[in-house]
Amino acid sequence: MKLIPVIDLMNGIVVTAIRGQRQRYLPCSTPLCQSSRPDAVISALMNLYPFDTLYLADLDAIMGRGSNIEEISALSSEYSETVFWVDNGLNELKQLQSIARPVIGSESLDSIEQLSHLITSLPSPVLSLDFVDNRFKGPADLLDYPELWPDEVIVMSLSHVGSAAGADISRLQQLNRLLTSHSLYAAGGIRDQQDLQQLNGLGLAGALLSTSLHQGTIDSQTLDAFTTDDLNRSFCR
Repeated sequence: MKLIPVIDLMNGIVVTAIRGQRQRYLPCSTPLCQSSRPDAVISALMNLYPFDTLYLADLDAIMGRGSNIEEISALSSEYSETVFWVDNGLNELKQLQSIARPVIGSESLDSIEQLSHLITSLPSPVLSLDFVDNRFKGPADLLDYPELWPDEVIVMSLSHVGSAAGADISRLQQLNRLLTSHSLYAAGGIRDQQDLQQLNGLGLAGALLSTSLHQGTIDSQTLDAFTTDDLNRSFCR
């Protein structure tokens, strides 16, 4: 099971997410890392566990009020052995695809035709299906054509982010039955080892984590267990 830390960038610093309510996000200061500097947060995450992939959301770009692309480029160079999945609201894609795997956030899409174009023009994109409460953020017909989606799909339950409410299990179960040929990743509300066991039992490819890493409810021992194939198989029995 692939476990991927999440970093939310706003105004050049890392912020702590609260249920997708971006106006309430505050500079990062947690038991894991008291600094909100992106390099300090990544260093703390890498000291916790040698992650090979990081998910980064450029919230300024997503909200249409700026960009952190130069900071992202510098981080990509500094951590050249790490794969970055980056959602920047489909901005500056030419530069982005040279330093990261672009994440196509459904909230940034205008149409399913735009998705089709991006899938064919971008190298190895990841699709993020964005939900707030029971509302899908994106073109309504996008959910009707999973055959157009890339191989890797994130189910981003924004209302669960930073909530310690647990993953959006019912939605994940529904989409997991639908996406028999896709790799599905859960994002939002994942609290602890028990939540990871539940997601692993569903057969998900992985999960995106933030609050649980910063607060220590998922520690290095748990991370090691869920990224070890033999233990993963034992959890699924």
